[in-house]
Amino acid sequence: MAYLGIDIGTSGCKALVLSPEGEILATHTAAYDFDRPQFGWTEQDPRVWIEGARTSVANVLRTVPADRIVAVGLSGQMHGFTPLDREGQVLRPAILWNDQRNAAEAADIVEMAGGPDALLSMTNNDMLTGYTAGKILWMQRKEPGLFEKVAHALNPKDYLRCILTGEYATEVSDASGTGLFDVRRRSWSGDLLSKLPFDADMLPECHESDVISGQVSRSGAELFRLAPGTPVIGGGGDSVIQTLGTSVVRPGALQTTIGTGGIIAAALTSPADNPEGRLQVFCNVAPDLWHCMGVSLNSGASLAWLARLLGADDYAALVTRAAEVPAGSEGLVFLPYLNGERCPHPDPTARGAFVGLTGRHDARHMTRAVMEGIVFAFYDIYRLMARMGIKKSLIKASGGGARSDLWRQMQADVFGCPVVTTLGAAEGGAFGAALLTGVAHGTWSDVVEAAKVCRDLSQQTPDLHASETYAKAFDIYADLYPSLRPSFDAIGGYPSDATEKDA
Repeated sequence: MAYLGIDIGTSGCKALVLSPEGEILATHTAAYDFDRPQFGWTEQDPRVWIEGARTSVANVLRTVPADRIVAVGLSGQMHGFTPLDREGQVLRPAILWNDQRNAAEAADIVEMAGGPDALLSMTNNDMLTGYTAGKILWMQRKEPGLFEKVAHALNPKDYLRCILTGEYATEVSDASGTGLFDVRRRSWSGDLLSKLPFDADMLPECHESDVISGQVSRSGAELFRLAPGTPVIGGGGDSVIQTLGTSVVRPGALQTTIGTGGIIAAALTSPADNPEGRLQVFCNVAPDLWHCMGVSLNSGASLAWLARLLGADDYAALVTRAAEVPAGSEGLVFLPYLNGERCPHPDPTARGAFVGLTGRHDARHMTRAVMEGIVFAFYDIYRLMARMGIKKSLIKASGGGARSDLWRQMQADVFGCPVVTTLGAAEGGAFGAALLTGVAHGTWSDVVEAAKVCRDLSQQTPDLHASETYAKAFDIYADLYPSLRPSFDAIGGYPSDATEKDA
């Protein structure tokens, strides 16, 4: 008996098989890329998700035969808009979570709702540019002929569910990230949807995350070589379900995730009010839990950008050389807004910047400054969370960045608290999805019991001297966005018809 978790990520699909004892039996990631048709636009052909899922599942089934898989759990990048027609055919490339094209539509939805306070009363979340709702309105306005054919609006993992099971469904955590969901009542917001110009019927039926929302169909079984009838649970949006995979299932700890984007998150026992809507308060993957997080659009992607710029293929070597530079990068500060930003500054026009460059600085300093800037972005978000009473007594580090000792130590030094890694944390949403599948199947009674398999693997504690250096550097960092925002606005007004691919 084993549980299969599948995670449709931004840069790849991971499949993971977990035993009832919490042992990872097999894992495989199939990499892919996303398209950048214009500055601030990000898209993916959903076919790459399915091919990535087929490849990753095929690889883990070589170790664990399909007849041992008793249930499947799904996870995936949140907020993406996958438009389907009545036959379930994809109408255009999916518009992703980090796409910034629909700022005007997001603002218009706030106005349609009756203003920011009215919107918060309906959903407890602001209408961020990244959310699905603005993407739907953008397509209705900009591609009206195509939009007339839209019958189903799915998030990425729910498109995979459709291919696996034939069902159009979602669950509460991913639905929370559409901007159309009442997280207090854990249901679609009828009040908001009644004020919007598109048909609410395109939204899928919504379940709690551990509910079986379909079974592997005959066509799904042929595609994925799984047994027909295998139960498929609701699963969870990656940003939320990853907290299960690091045992952040009760208040008292933070989770940080360094992937393509960056996330800092905490569990809540009630849907706390979200002042100004600058954070996200979502439904968690357990019916009695909620989830607070702030998301930076530019985390691991910033280091990947620098590596491309430097012509470096070996990330480990880059990071090793960065460790030769002292904390604070000898006065070099990096603002990591390469693709606009979501939190704490919801600003599609924000730009990245190195500040403090001198002739003394080299690639080592730039690498360390980029890594520090990403951690500063986390701390900048945490300052909002602290106003809600969320504590920072412990950090559980996850995502690809959690593999770096240097990055974990930076977090310990900046936050002034221990940083630990746990079993499965580096596996992302696939591990959380497999754990939740075990809850649905009855192996664990609830998520708290399931999270006990996430034993600690490493721990870093703050270095007092580095913490003092970072406190001063963070003050400089925090002043940069307000100072540079007028320049960002001006730069955003430059005419450009060159696509990012052409650049």
